[in-house]
Amino acid sequence: MRTTGRPGLREAAEQPHGLDDRRRALRARRLRRGWVALALVVPAAVVYVVFVLRPLALTVQYSFYDWNGISAATWVGIDNYTRLLGDSEMFGSILNALQLIIYFSFVPVLLGLLTAAIIRKFATSRLALVSRTVLFLPQVIPLVAAGIMWTWLMSSDGLVNQVLRAVGLDSLTRAWLGDFQTALPAVGVIGAWVALGLCMLLLLAGMTKIDPALYEAARLDGAGAVREFFAITLPSLRQELGVCITVTVIAALASFDIVYISTQGGPGNATLVPGLEIYYLAFFSREVGQASALAVAFMVLVLAIVLPIQRLTREGDR
Repeated sequence: MRTTGRPGLREAAEQPHGLDDRRRALRARRLRRGWVALALVVPAAVVYVVFVLRPLALTVQYSFYDWNGISAATWVGIDNYTRLLGDSEMFGSILNALQLIIYFSFVPVLLGLLTAAIIRKFATSRLALVSRTVLFLPQVIPLVAAGIMWTWLMSSDGLVNQVLRAVGLDSLTRAWLGDFQTALPAVGVIGAWVALGLCMLLLLAGMTKIDPALYEAARLDGAGAVREFFAITLPSLRQELGVCITVTVIAALASFDIVYISTQGGPGNATLVPGLEIYYLAFFSREVGQASALAVAFMVLVLAIVLPIQRLTREGDR
């Protein structure tokens, strides 16, 4: 008994030191992990601060000055912001961007839902692979190339007008991107064509995650294809729909490439959008302060539209 009791007493006497050693080792290990994590985060944080937060802060600062980008700046307070409300050109560019949401966001999402639902019916066939590839192809084409291609298609002697003449609809032919009535919808068609593939692919991926047992139960209850879509498919795609709407709305509000290549804001200011207006104000009119004020106001508008969409999506996930 004594031979077994002595080591136990010795272990009990040494236990506090063993616990302290383990705690010190654990703290040292956690400290090393913390330093490693910090070393990995710091480069990205520095880049973010230098190239995102600093330009953002400078833009806010410049928005309160009258500055041409070269000479000394003059403090003007909120005059640049009050001018936004009274200037029809700048206010009109914001209205144009809001109209583009219909073409860049709602049209691709609705068509994406339709095409994804159709492709899902024959998802394992070769035709589904070809359809996905063809519809997603515009997403990988540079926007500049897409703008040039559609400019050719919609010109006076382009393919669109040739098809209309071939079917006897000569009265409808026009320079679609040069007409005051059709220029903005024509730009919207280009944006919808580019965004359709991304929306279709996201929604199709969401449909593949739906449990097939739900559809079988619905069919046993006598539900048809339309009722299945609205009762099962559409509610199950809330998260994917949130992503699609958020991405396409931001693309509509921040559109620059397509508009600059296809119309440069014309005819008149029929297709002028805030991104293009900021570019013209800063680099052609040299009104850096006014361009900064428009950029800040536009950023607030984008957040006011996108944040509620994100909130609705999160509430749907709970």
